[in-house]
Order: sequence, then C-alpha cells, then structure tokens
Amino acid sequence: MTSALPLRRLGTTGPDVSALGLGCMGMSALYGDADRAESIATIHAALDAGVTLLDTGDFYGMGHNELLINEALRTAPAASRERALTSVKFGALRTVEGGFTGYDGRPAAVRNFAAYSLQRLGTDHIDVYRLSRVDPDVPIEETVGAIAELVEAGHVRHIGLSEVGAATLRRAAAVAPIADLQIEYSLVSRGIEAEILPAARELGIGVTAYGVLSRGLISGHFSRDRALAPGDFRGVSPRFQGENLSRNLNLVDRLREVAQGRGVTVAQAAIAWVLARGEDIVPLVGARRRDRLAEALGALDVTLDAGDLAAVEAAVPAGAVAGARYPEAQMAHLDSER
Repeated sequence: MTSALPLRRLGTTGPDVSALGLGCMGMSALYGDADRAESIATIHAALDAGVTLLDTGDFYGMGHNELLINEALRTAPAASRERALTSVKFGALRTVEGGFTGYDGRPAAVRNFAAYSLQRLGTDHIDVYRLSRVDPDVPIEETVGAIAELVEAGHVRHIGLSEVGAATLRRAAAVAPIADLQIEYSLVSRGIEAEILPAARELGIGVTAYGVLSRGLISGHFSRDRALAPGDFRGVSPRFQGENLSRNLNLVDRLREVAQGRGVTVAQAAIAWVLARGEDIVPLVGARRRDRLAEALGALDVTLDAGDLAAVEAAVPAGAVAGARYPEAQMAHLDSER
C-alpha cells in the first residue's frame, strides 16, 4: 500500500507534489557506478513511501536515467505509477566521452529534446519541463515560448526553469506561467536568498531545491579520507578539494553536535532546515539506495523550532563554506550567479 506524504504546491500554477522529491541523476551519472537493481528498488521504495516527484535530465547518462525511470515506473504498482510526476531538464550538449559542450535553447531544439524524452520515458506527457541552463545565444522568451507550445499541444503539463537569476525569471514569467525554479539551495548554498527567492515568491513561482546535502558534503557520511570513484564529479568540485574539504567537514562536525542534540542525523537536520524555509520549497534528495532514502524521508518528521534553526545556522553560518559549488568553467554557465 502506498503511503501518503505531506504535499506542497509548485508555485501558484503548478501541481501538488510530495514535500520531498527524488533526484535520480546519481543513479546514472556523475557519482561513479550505480547499482541498477538497487536504483530501481529505491525508486519503488520512494513511490511506495508517497514520493510523487521524480526529477531527471535527458542528458543524465545520455538518456540512461530516463530509461531507468521508465523501467521503474513500468514495474511499479499501478497506483504508484499513476501518482508519479516527472520533472525533466533538457538542453545540455554532450560528447561521446561524456563532456559538456554547451546548451541549446532554440525552439526547434526544445521540440526535438522533448520528442526523445517522451519516447525514453514511455509516456505521452512530461509534467514539468525545463531548460537545464540558459542558452546565451537564445532569448529566454523564445525557449519558454516553445515549451508553452508543448503545453498547448498536451506534451508538457507545466513549465519550469533551472538556475536562472531574478531578471531572467521575470522575463520568462512574462511569457507564460512558470511553475517552479529548480536551483541549488542548502545550508552551504544560500545565494538565492538575496534576490532570486524573493523574486520567485513575488511571481508565485515555487522552488525545487537540489543539492540540499551539497552532493553528500553535509550528509554526515562523507569522510576526509574517502576515495572517490573515477568519474565522480566531486573529484573536481572545489568544495571537496584539499583544505576546502577539511574546513567544510569542520562545519559538518559542528552540525552533527546540533543534530545529535535533537536526536536526528546530520542529513535529516540539513534537509529539515531547507523544508523549514517555506512551504513553497520542495527539496530534492539524491538518494541512490533505500537506506539513504529512508534517512532522508525521516526529515519530514523533524520540526525545527526557532531555537533549533538558530543553532543550525550558528553551526553552519551563511557564507562559511569553502569553495564554489562548481568548477569555474561550469560556474560561467549559471545565469543565477551573474
């Protein structure tokens, strides 16, 4: 029997979704090899627990992740399958070797990407569709307009955005209703609080927050001597390098003291903090295993009062993290950082 989780609405025009969503990227890319059977079992466990939002990208493993979700949904109980909503990012251009060469937001490309995603997912519609990074050569109005045409045709239900700044958010919202903005937000990535989050709230746009555990950095499970697998993104991520890693794990040690005082894990404290930032924010947890999923879902039972929140933020103050959230070349693609 499928359980029920608290629901949150994606903005004023988006769907009601579970208060925690499952980010599926790590099951196919960027964190080393993943166990396919365990990945599917984790998606099934998430659906059974009441998670309704599955987040992916057409470039995660060059389509591997969408095919994985297709298989998981086909083999899930009908009730769970019918409640599942897909959030899909598109636009990244890849090489055979797995490199990134840019982004394509042209209307013809939007339609092309969507056609392939619908085929791989085995569905007739995508619930939330979003450009993964702004294409600097294509006005955001043109890209959003193309997604709006897909909505009109019934191939997409809602329009989302990813990693855009406040000005771009306003321009996009002037073209068509935007359900949500997907953007990194965590105790150690709080840049959206100055301008982007207020703009989203003014426009009635929800936030799906990824990186709530900063790729495992503030999960409580990452150690100073951990050896990373070949191809693991964290091997080049500034926050995981040398002295940066040491300083950042010192912050985690301080957060652990606060979490233990509340009788919860470090990950649960970090996720609960994001949940407490507003009912318009839906954290995405990137669990690849059922035990990590269960731990993350436990954050929904954690209520942080004003004193708890103050203690968490004292342990991990805004701006205290060492290192940027992406390598310099990737930071240059983030409209949200301009």
